[in-house]
Amino acid sequence: MKAFYKKYILDFKRPSGTSRGVLRQKETWFLILEDNGKKGIGECGLLRGLSFDDIDGYQDKLAWACKNINLGKDALWKALSNFPSIQFGVEQAFLSLQSDNPFVLFASDFVEKGSSIPINGLIWMGDEVFMHEQIEQKLVQGFRCIKIKIGAIDFETEVSLLASVRRKYSKDQIELRVDANGAFEAPQALEKLRRLAQYDLHSIEQPIRQGNPEAMRNLCEISPIPIALDEELIGVTNVTDKQNLLQTIKPQYIILKPSLVGGYRGSEEWVDLAEKQNIGWWITSALESNIGLSAIAQWTYTLGSKMPQGLGTGSLYTNNFESPLEVENGKLFYKEKTTWETGIIEKLCI
Repeated sequence: MKAFYKKYILDFKRPSGTSRGVLRQKETWFLILEDNGKKGIGECGLLRGLSFDDIDGYQDKLAWACKNINLGKDALWKALSNFPSIQFGVEQAFLSLQSDNPFVLFASDFVEKGSSIPINGLIWMGDEVFMHEQIEQKLVQGFRCIKIKIGAIDFETEVSLLASVRRKYSKDQIELRVDANGAFEAPQALEKLRRLAQYDLHSIEQPIRQGNPEAMRNLCEISPIPIALDEELIGVTNVTDKQNLLQTIKPQYIILKPSLVGGYRGSEEWVDLAEKQNIGWWITSALESNIGLSAIAQWTYTLGSKMPQGLGTGSLYTNNFESPLEVENGKLFYKEKTTWETGIIEKLCI
């Protein structure tokens, strides 16, 4: 078996704002396997500034994984515990190599019978006019769950945006989620949560920065809005540590990005622990290309969750790969009649 990797730069159609800055490009890496004339592909979705494995030596570790590919998926996954995005790429690549279709990793009604996954519509940070435009567009597109990134512009402006949505749509018509990306300072967080609570929010992701479990636990105990942990999970790789974190903080939800928490296996460890503690969960992408997004979506469907998932990121880029993934009426479909872009793997091999 042979293996190699290839870097690919995804270009955003429009600069996308988060509380950590404006994104114009997204770097990703593809792991490609070849064995007896067959090829498999996996995406290592590194997210600069957020990924646990965004460190010097990332490319060296990719080279090591390729050199040692014959160790097999399980041994490599264990050896790559500090590189969750490569763990995920390895998992995908081996499943892809074993499949009759390198882009179909999980057989299910999602891939084969047109079943869908409910997803949230993602609203990026920007000025008030831009955010209103996005919200209106998502509603026209049939979304009934909207996730709004907050924390980068003036808080009062963000509150007025939420108020304007609620004046038009009740919580029964539109589910509102917000993502603070750790933007609130701990001493002011509770007051901001109380302000936000009047708009009937489903949940808020990561109101304060990760790494302060006692402050987060206190918030989860008294917050008028259910809290979902996101960044807090990154870098926690040991099962015992995962269990301790959930038992300490006691969040209402956790959000799992496979590229950031060790792929399928790492995510399933979190899901199992969360369900034992009656903690809700959902899956979201980490701005992967359609290759990684499809790999996440196919697996997500097999988990059987009825909650809207965070998988609506395929249309963000000008140079994404054509794929069967389509969004209609707030749901993600894998359209059998549509094919993958011809020769993707071959082009990446050049």
